[in-house]
Amino acid sequence: METLDWIVLAGTLAFVVFYGVWKTRNIKSSDSFLAGERNLAWWTIGLSVMATQASAITFLSTPGQGFFDGMQFVQFYFGMPIAMIFLVIFILPVYYRLKVTTAYEYLEQRFDLRMRTLTAILFLIQRGVAAAISIYAPSIVLCAVFGWSLPLTNLLMTVFVVIYTTSGGSSAVSRTQELQMTIMFGGLLLAFFLVLNQLPDGVGLGEAWQIAGATGKTQAVDWSFDWDDRYNFWSGVLGATFLFLSYFGTDQSQVGRYLSGKSLRESRLGLLFNGFIKIPMQFLVLSVGVMVFVFYQFNAPPLHFNQVNRAKIEKSGQRASFERLEARNDSLFLQKQQLLNEVTAGFGSGAEQIAPPLQNRLNQLEARRKTLRAEAETLIKAADPGGDPKDKDFVFINFVLQHIPSGLVGLMLAMIFCASWSTTASELSALTATSLSDIYRRSFVPDRDDNHYFRMSRWFTVGWGAFIVLFATYADIFENLIQAVNMIGSIFYGTILGIFFTAFFLKRVEGKAVFWAAVMAQATVAYLFFFVDKDAYLWYNPLGCGLVMGLGWLLQQAMRVKTGRENRV
Repeated sequence: METLDWIVLAGTLAFVVFYGVWKTRNIKSSDSFLAGERNLAWWTIGLSVMATQASAITFLSTPGQGFFDGMQFVQFYFGMPIAMIFLVIFILPVYYRLKVTTAYEYLEQRFDLRMRTLTAILFLIQRGVAAAISIYAPSIVLCAVFGWSLPLTNLLMTVFVVIYTTSGGSSAVSRTQELQMTIMFGGLLLAFFLVLNQLPDGVGLGEAWQIAGATGKTQAVDWSFDWDDRYNFWSGVLGATFLFLSYFGTDQSQVGRYLSGKSLRESRLGLLFNGFIKIPMQFLVLSVGVMVFVFYQFNAPPLHFNQVNRAKIEKSGQRASFERLEARNDSLFLQKQQLLNEVTAGFGSGAEQIAPPLQNRLNQLEARRKTLRAEAETLIKAADPGGDPKDKDFVFINFVLQHIPSGLVGLMLAMIFCASWSTTASELSALTATSLSDIYRRSFVPDRDDNHYFRMSRWFTVGWGAFIVLFATYADIFENLIQAVNMIGSIFYGTILGIFFTAFFLKRVEGKAVFWAAVMAQATVAYLFFFVDKDAYLWYNPLGCGLVMGLGWLLQQAMRVKTGRENRV
């Protein structure tokens, strides 16, 4: 990075922090800190909800997903509009009528304190871990660029989020997310056009899309049903819908965003805005990855994008073998250039599609490159058995650092950092609200004045920030960050959603029955995920939900029968 990039990056991030602190300088009570001023318009709610979900992982990992696997990941979001419509009709009116600070307050009113506490604890576990992963994503960028240690980088990244979140709480989160989403949208569109601009003459968007399509990158919908297939139409519409219902309907990091609206109507519009804009946004992010793939068809790609792993190979006994693989990769690239010359010549002569023989040869060369990459990962694993041989999360940042003009690199990095901060700030705010309202004030220290709870809110924010730093140091155990967050959520979200659905729709099921149903459902999902099949994780959302509701209903019937017998005796 050059001086101009540093100026752009530092200036943008400093302005975000200053903006958040200044806009919420008058926050003086625990209620305002935890729930905001409840005066947000629908567009602020929509941007805040979207910014909470669109973490740095979206801008680091998703382009890599598009680069290697094409557009199919967009199917994961097909269930979002369905979930949003369901929530604005059935769930939001309940929250607004009860005027709750957290979603889990409702469970005590519907069931008992035990259910409120159990659900809050499940949320704190999964959201605390997910927050650590979302701060780890930009940290790997700094580690790769500057060679800093991961713990130090995590600390530096978290400190700035804690500063403005501790200053203004939920209001600071929502206000800064307006600015951050503007930066993110602008950076995303800029990235897309920058990639297109660097393609050869005569290769525009249409031609680039054809080249990507020839290798299967542009197929967005897979209609086949396969339990072990992570992304197809059915897992997106059925499995992911339950994930989104739980995430947006019961996860305090999202509930806290739309409960800050100035009316039920504004919150409904904000959620609908998010539901129908998210798919085009995700399509754009994946398209950036697909265009980067096309860019590397015309520009020599590295065999492996993670330069940290490449440096480890240099110091190991696998160096000579890896260099031979690189030589074969370079030879494949030259063969591909000859083939692409024929393809572009066809475009120049007016051909509307790539000829099937050329497509077959292009696919054969791409298959050979995949084989070389697999062999490279084997060597990397041998050189560092405890490391991660995958490099999906490094594709986009490698392109940014190597091929984008000075000044714009700083803006691209600012986009990634803003995405990380927007998500982490929401998570910190939600973790604080749940810890204080559902655990600390409700069960441990119930009778102190508001000034005490206001101070403790800030200390909880700092404490969760410290947890995030510690856990983020070990976040590199996951293959792909965007999948890691969804996997972790799917372990818990089905159970949490089942608890809420039981509360909303099974009015005769009481607290004791749903408590034990939730315990059994959570144990079942955890066993299936860790010991049976991780790839089917999206289906664990409807499974967990169904188990809680079904078991809760059965247990309630059994309890009624037992009670009836005892009464007759």
